[in-house]
Amino acid sequence: MQDTHLAALPPDLQMLYAAAVVARQNSYSPYSHFAVGAAVRTAAGRIYGGCNVENASYGLCCCGERNAIFAAVCAGERDLDAICVVADTQQPVSPCGACRQVMSEFKIGKILLGNLKGDIKICSLEELLPYGFDL
Repeated sequence: MQDTHLAALPPDLQMLYAAAVVARQNSYSPYSHFAVGAAVRTAAGRIYGGCNVENASYGLCCCGERNAIFAAVCAGERDLDAICVVADTQQPVSPCGACRQVMSEFKIGKILLGNLKGDIKICSLEELLPYGFDL
């Protein structure tokens, strides 16, 4: 896992981070007040954003990471190569287990964990989910 800062990222990853920050602004999080934004990039360079959407019935909530991935899939994308997740946290935010497993399903190779201060951790899928479920 590599620690870095937004300013040190190449432009394409800065754009991915920026898309996650923008997506976070649409978070519907009236219960936790924990807004999360995510953006996934396809191998062709297209970016899809997602935010967390909560529900009074907590089991029906959906995380920003999955919403970004599902938006890409809904648009017909299958070849996803990078994802960035951002929240207002002290350290770069880390995805939940369900999101990690969905990332594994689409074999997303580059994962950026970030916060609003521009602190970034870059990791591989294997580092984030070393024993993911696979059929």
